[in-house]
Amino acid sequence: MLSPFDREFGAFINRLIQKENLTRTETREAFDAILNNQITEMQQGAFLAAMTAKGETAEEVAGCWEAIYELDTQKVELKKATPLVENSGTGMDSFKTFNISTAASIIAAAGGVAMARHGARAITSVCGTVDMAEALGVDVECSTDVVAASISRAGIGLFNGMSSEVHPRALGRILSQICFGSTLNIAASLANPALPTRAVRGVYAKEIVPTVADIMRAIGYKRALILYGGIDDSDQGMDEASVCGPTYCAELFENGDIYEFDFQPSDYGLQRHATSELMPGQDLEEEARLFVALIQGRHNGARRDAALLNAGLIYYIADHVDTIDDGIKKAARIIDDGTAFKTLEEWVATQNRNPAQGLAKLKGLAQS
Repeated sequence: MLSPFDREFGAFINRLIQKENLTRTETREAFDAILNNQITEMQQGAFLAAMTAKGETAEEVAGCWEAIYELDTQKVELKKATPLVENSGTGMDSFKTFNISTAASIIAAAGGVAMARHGARAITSVCGTVDMAEALGVDVECSTDVVAASISRAGIGLFNGMSSEVHPRALGRILSQICFGSTLNIAASLANPALPTRAVRGVYAKEIVPTVADIMRAIGYKRALILYGGIDDSDQGMDEASVCGPTYCAELFENGDIYEFDFQPSDYGLQRHATSELMPGQDLEEEARLFVALIQGRHNGARRDAALLNAGLIYYIADHVDTIDDGIKKAARIIDDGTAFKTLEEWVATQNRNPAQGLAKLKGLAQS
C-alpha cells in the first residue's frame, strides 16, 4: 500500500512527465527520499525515468549531486600542493571502447598530476572503470582512507562508486538495479569523496556537454573540460575524446566563463582510426592483457593515440602544459620511458590491502 509520502512524491513524477522542471531544492528533497528509501522502488524508478525522458536541467542535477554527496558519500581530505583532478566519464555512451579514461589517468599520474578518480562497474560495457582496475590488481573494495593514501603516495586512486565503503547508504543499491542512463550517471559520478576541483569529464550525449559544464560550475569546479567524442558517418559516440571523428567540448575557466569548441584528431597530429581498433577484448582477462601492453608501450595505433589524446587533455586542464598538443607529446614520453607502467605498479601496490596478491596479478598480465 502506498503511504501518504509516496503520494506526495508522485506529484514530483507527474510534474516531470508534464515536462516541468524542478528546482534544485525540490530535486534535493526528492533524492533525499530516494537515498533514504522512503518511497517504493517503483516510484524511485519512475522518478529517474521521468527526469531522464524530460531532460535534466543543471539545477536538477546539482540537487541530485548535493543529496548524494551530503547523505551518501564518505568524505576524505587530502593535503596536496597541487589541485586534485578526476577524469571519470558518465558511461552509457552508444559506442563502447576499451577503458581509455583509466589509461589516460595512469599516464597523467605518471607525469605528476594528482588523480582522484571516482567510477563504477560496467552496466552496459565489458570493462567499467572499477572492473578494469580490479583486473589489473587494484583493490577496489578497500576503504576510502586506503584510496586517499594511494592518491598521496602513488599519485592516483580510485573510489568505487558502487561500494558501501564509499557510498554506504544507497547508491550501490540503486545503480545495480537500473540499466539505463539517468541523472545518476552525471550526479553520482561527480560525488567524489575527495571533491576535486579540476576534471576532464566525458558525457554520453553531445547535447548535454554545455549542461554538464553548467553543473560543474554550480557545484564548485574551477577548471574542467567536458567532452563528447563523435564517430565519422555515425550517430554513435563515446564519453572520451575521439580519434574516430570530432570531439565536442565545453571548457570551464577559473573566472566562471565557459567556452565551447570542437576539434579533430588531425588538429593535434593524430591519425583518424576505425572504431574497430578501439573496441575492448572479448572478455575482461583479454582486455586486461591488452591494456597492460598499452601502458608498457608495446601497443601502437588507435589505442595508443586515444590514450595520448585523453592524457594530454588532463595535463592541459591541470596546468602542467600550456597547450593540448604539448600534453599529448608529454604523454608519449611518459609511456615510452616506462614511467607509466611504474606508476601502474605503484598504484596496485598502494591501493591494496594485499599488495603482494595485486602485484602478482599485474606481473602475470605484463608477462603474457
